[in-house]
Amino acid sequence: MLTPPARPVRALVGVLALAVLSGCSLLGDSDDGDKTVPVASGAATDAVLPSLPGSSSGTPSPGASAGSTAPGGKPGAITLAFGGDVHFTDRTTARLNAGAETALGPISSALSAADLAMVNFESAITERGTPEGKTYHFRAPASALGELQKSGVDVVSMANNHAVDYGAVGLQDSLAAVAKPAVPVVGFGADAAAAYRPWTTEVKGVKVAFLAASQVQDLTNQKYAAGPGKPGIASALTSDRLVKAVKDAKAQADVVVVYMHWGIEGDKCPSPDQTGLARKLSAAGATAVVGTHAHVMQGAGMLGDTYVGYGFGNFLWYGTSPYPNSNDTGVTTLTIEGGKVVGEAFTPASIDGRGVPVPQKGAEAKRITDRRDSLRPCTGLTAVPK
Repeated sequence: MLTPPARPVRALVGVLALAVLSGCSLLGDSDDGDKTVPVASGAATDAVLPSLPGSSSGTPSPGASAGSTAPGGKPGAITLAFGGDVHFTDRTTARLNAGAETALGPISSALSAADLAMVNFESAITERGTPEGKTYHFRAPASALGELQKSGVDVVSMANNHAVDYGAVGLQDSLAAVAKPAVPVVGFGADAAAAYRPWTTEVKGVKVAFLAASQVQDLTNQKYAAGPGKPGIASALTSDRLVKAVKDAKAQADVVVVYMHWGIEGDKCPSPDQTGLARKLSAAGATAVVGTHAHVMQGAGMLGDTYVGYGFGNFLWYGTSPYPNSNDTGVTTLTIEGGKVVGEAFTPASIDGRGVPVPQKGAEAKRITDRRDSLRPCTGLTAVPK
């Protein structure tokens, strides 16, 4: 019998969830942590799955919620929440010591309310190393993963163009950090087998596998794509390895999530590379394919039975962006039942002067949500079932 680990953090942060969803004021620096509301229930337990190539079972972070399988022994509905790009650089460095707030601030409640939550960690995990020959460099100490865990995050992707910003020394530090992380890391590892390996877990009797890869054509993907005996990120510049990993994961799990780094910066519509890969991942059995990199939101919807969210935009972000509406962001929460996405909820937010995503209400919430919905037509996706 599987016994869920103690999860005091999600229980603590989760009390904020209904405050956000009911439209309570959470603007600016406010954090309605003093409100006492019921905590959403759910179960996350260790998945005991047979070994498969490039796969491992995992334990949800202490942030994961508690609960049980649906009556009659059948797996119940689960919720998965997603945010966009996160790092701790420049103005967001202070979020590593946010005091009474979590690193992600009041938006943490939307992540904690879900059974499992995921973001993209756009950073090397190091305090050493030499910057690579590129314009922008992001890094953070290993404690950053713990701060994300406290913010309700259960798993992160490091398959992105900033995971190895500080060269070979930074890469080794990052590998050491992800060996025993506060939250599981996917899309990055000591070799290709590790980088393409899903993190698998079980929640409410549903086995869920998370993978990640980068399709961005940049220095990181050219120089630090993981291979046999070679550490780095999971690359999707060619799709065969990722497609196989999805098929293998689907053979063992009820739900397969792929978190991509892809697209063209500033473009509100997906590129042909994105749409082509989304079709391949859907055919391979992915339940949800989500992503970031464009620094702006892109459209979301259904591709057959697969949910595709092409771009979640910036989330915890270091500075201003030249792209219009780049401060528009939010948390996307999927409801999954019977292995299929049956519902979608969106918590609109705006990145404030601290770089923190702050949930919005009223006219601003409507503007962000309406604009997000307006991005679907250029994706070729259909609306999520209501």
